Amino acid sequence: MSSNGATRATVLHLAPHADDELIGAPATLMALRDAGWRVVNLTCSLGPPTDAERRRAEVSEACRRAGFASEILDEPLADRLGDGDVASARARLEAEVSSRLQRLRPRLVVAPSPHDRHRGHEMVGRAALKVGGAAGGDGPERLWLWGLWGELPFPSLAVGFGEERMTEILAALEAHAGELARNDYRRLVRGRDVMNASLGPERVFGFGTGGSSRPYVEVLTELGRTSGTWKLGRPRWLDPASPIGDLGDITLDGWLEAPSLTDRFGPPG
Repeated sequence: MSSNGATRATVLHLAPHADDELIGAPATLMALRDAGWRVVNLTCSLGPPTDAERRRAEVSEACRRAGFASEILDEPLADRLGDGDVASARARLEAEVSSRLQRLRPRLVVAPSPHDRHRGHEMVGRAALKVGGAAGGDGPERLWLWGLWGELPFPSLAVGFGEERMTEILAALEAHAGELARNDYRRLVRGRDVMNASLGPERVFGFGTGGSSRPYVEVLTELGRTSGTWKLGRPRWLDPASPIGDLGDITLDGWLEAPSLTDRFGPPG
């Protein structure tokens, strides 16, 4: 797809749960939206059956406020995503992600890291890697990974933004009233991005780099598929008008495919 002409470029965001579309990398998605991209959010789980109806309504309203198209898995994964028949859930998830790639033809896929500590997040991240890698030249040009419960060890893409954008993110996030009553993730989003305004540039561009002049920063790991391997993107600030970045020489397959801490030692608690 092209970002000019009659067809809008599409970015597909894979949200493990209803609310992750406004917690994982919302400023990045909104920057692409403002640059003319169509943002499609695919929600993979609506939590336990007792919450599913409420969370379906909440994510629909949240995406409306954010200006994202909202889709939900035909059979949302059970909560918790790591319980029950994991192999069956993984196969169903990969099939549904693959069907979206074929139908939507996104230039970008944004997803959680396969090392994000939460089993459900990791399953979604690994599905993005497997399906995106198998698509070859017909797949997305880039895969951007965000971290929430686990740190990204290889951040390469920084997105700076201001108070107006933060207000917009929080206003959309407030549609998830049921989840915010359990844990006020507004504090998480603001606090993390304040921290990244100081920490993010050093982690992306190298220690000794000055902090951002913007009050908030998101960081992501940019990946591209080359000769059957995943290459890390070169460190950069996002330019929404030209969001596809160059790839560097670092191959990350060893990290991406390695067992996560959760695989090795189990989830927290």
